Amino acid sequence: MCDLSLIMITLKAKITFSLRPWKFDDISSVTKHANNWNIAKNLSDKYPHPYTYDNAKIFIDSVSKDKSLSIFAIEVNNEAIGSIGIHPQTDIHCKNAEIGYWIAEPYWGKGIATEAIRWMINYAFDHYHINRIYALVFGTNIASQKVLLKNNFTLEATLEKTIYKKGIYYDELIYSLRKEALQ
Repeated sequence: MCDLSLIMITLKAKITFSLRPWKFDDISSVTKHANNWNIAKNLSDKYPHPYTYDNAKIFIDSVSKDKSLSIFAIEVNNEAIGSIGIHPQTDIHCKNAEIGYWIAEPYWGKGIATEAIRWMINYAFDHYHINRIYALVFGTNIASQKVLLKNNFTLEATLEKTIYKKGIYYDELIYSLRKEALQ
């Protein structure tokens, strides 16, 4: 397994970020950044809103126990400002993994999500016996669609009005990247 403390990426916008395991010291920064409707509105209801200190504590406790290192903190200036994870599937879907991520709103549009996804793609294909990574995206989440396309994901399907959140139906888009596309 690679030493994650060494994964640092500097972007054109002069922002350096790192991907690392979550730690209990991150509870305050997660509470601060995750408690944002503009983030929550594009995620499943497993991501609560409002996002409280207790939600952050439960999340960090659960990912800290995960010895497979599949969910990472995205850190800028010694503060966790987001999360990215790979979720291998089971049974007949065992060659697939879902990717999920969020970035604090002040860091949107700076290339962090694009580069974090790029790193996670390589990490996932190197560490898991999968041949496909997919993302489930709200049809209204244009920014997420763009970062996936920048990472060579293709739109596989549009499922009309399959997401129901806060009384509104949304389209769900399925993007995927296959391992052979990287070779």
